[in-house]
Amino acid sequence: MPNLNKSCPLTHVSSNLEDNVNHIESSFGNSGDVIIKELLWMQKWPAALFYIDGLVNTQLLHDSVLRSLMRVNEHHVPEGIEPFNYLKDQVLIAGHSGSVDEMDALFNRMLSGGIIILLDGYTKGIWIDAVGWEDRNVSEPQSQTVVRGPMEGFTENLRTNTALLRRRIRDPRLWMETRQIGQVTHTNVSVMYIKGIADEEVIQELRDRLDRIDIDGILEGGYIEEEIQDETFTPFPTIYNSERPDSVAASLLEGRIAILVDGTPFVLLIPALFVQFFQSAEDYYQRADISTLLRLLRFFSFFIAMLAPAVYIAITTFHQEMLPTNLLISLAAQREGVPFPAFVEAMLMEITYEILREAGVRIPKTVGQAVSIVGTLVIGQAAVDAGVVSAAMVIVVSITAISSYVIPENGLSIAVRIVRFALMMLAAAFGLLGILMGIIVLLLHLTSLRSFGVSYMSPFGPYVESDLKDTLFRLPWSYMKSRPQSTPIQNTIRQKTKKRRIGNKPKARRDQP
Repeated sequence: MPNLNKSCPLTHVSSNLEDNVNHIESSFGNSGDVIIKELLWMQKWPAALFYIDGLVNTQLLHDSVLRSLMRVNEHHVPEGIEPFNYLKDQVLIAGHSGSVDEMDALFNRMLSGGIIILLDGYTKGIWIDAVGWEDRNVSEPQSQTVVRGPMEGFTENLRTNTALLRRRIRDPRLWMETRQIGQVTHTNVSVMYIKGIADEEVIQELRDRLDRIDIDGILEGGYIEEEIQDETFTPFPTIYNSERPDSVAASLLEGRIAILVDGTPFVLLIPALFVQFFQSAEDYYQRADISTLLRLLRFFSFFIAMLAPAVYIAITTFHQEMLPTNLLISLAAQREGVPFPAFVEAMLMEITYEILREAGVRIPKTVGQAVSIVGTLVIGQAAVDAGVVSAAMVIVVSITAISSYVIPENGLSIAVRIVRFALMMLAAAFGLLGILMGIIVLLLHLTSLRSFGVSYMSPFGPYVESDLKDTLFRLPWSYMKSRPQSTPIQNTIRQKTKKRRIGNKPKARRDQP
């Protein structure tokens, strides 16, 4: 009888073992890493074993699967016993196993690090979870470093990342929902939230947006971020991302929802607020006064990075009378030999620095330090000596570049760089009036943004007085008894109120005679 498997691909596991073997081989194109092992010693129960080389734990394969199957003594098997359930429940030693009857599900299990066992005469197979691929060890975060605090960062393994969160939040109310997104990659995406704290409407909205994603592949969390964000045409990030487990755990405790994507160490958090991008994990490990000082410094650096070149262009081009006479004479002397106007001068320096910054990311580490020294010192000094730019412009661009690195989140830092160029153009055309118009348009744009229905500029607009204790300032923990209410949450109580006696010192201990 001709084999109809080649013309009619199987959608379900066939009862004919040979048809299943042929279908799996043809589906993978006879790939060399697809291992198909016929269990010849099981003559009474013809069976075959399938797995992908490199995706399974070989020690688990030999010790828990092959060795267990080889110990099956057909003479001691009770008569009339059902082979499939006997092998699945009594012979195979595995922590996580089950049955599968569809070919798509069977392929998914194999490609996820599973071992498949098919028996002749059965339209279903046994799968055993035996993930064993190589992973990067948990190491210090690269993009969000701190002086004081945990030095652990997420990895590219989804299960390792969920375990890092479970280790910090040891509560059964930390729920996780996992789904596969991507028609080709079938990437595992997990949604984690604390039941009873996170808002159910936001959770359902996230589920709906994830279910609407129809794309070939998800290779990083940025794919998910672009698919589910509220606003597309904005330079400002409306979804927060972090590679620090402690930051994600703290956000979960505030009622936010975490999105973990297999294959990336960055976890997405929703909803996101503008002030959240100025907060660092270290703020909550230092004393309140130190944290407040550092946070104010970040806001101040934000305005410097965004406005410094534009203000310099506006003052030197239109408003020279605002400068003291001595400073004005010094700037005029520096610009005497510069052939370009202030705007062109600033654009040349800013574009040059952006090129150096981008090159520094991709230059090999062995020569990166030497290139950075050449780029910052030699080129800058040579440009001043050649009269292409003034020394004051080099100072302004340097301060601007350094200030942009003070912002903890890289996404907001990139947004500031984009806005800076737009404000420089307005300053060159209209002076300080153009900067003022640009700031007004920027504020209108920021107040119009939403992150899963939450106002991006909250708690400033709309004004939420109770949340101001953790925005520009960070008050001591004794004053932050409630969770932030700018984002929708179910339980607002963070810690119970207890009477605190102030000024009562312990009595001095009297010496015993």
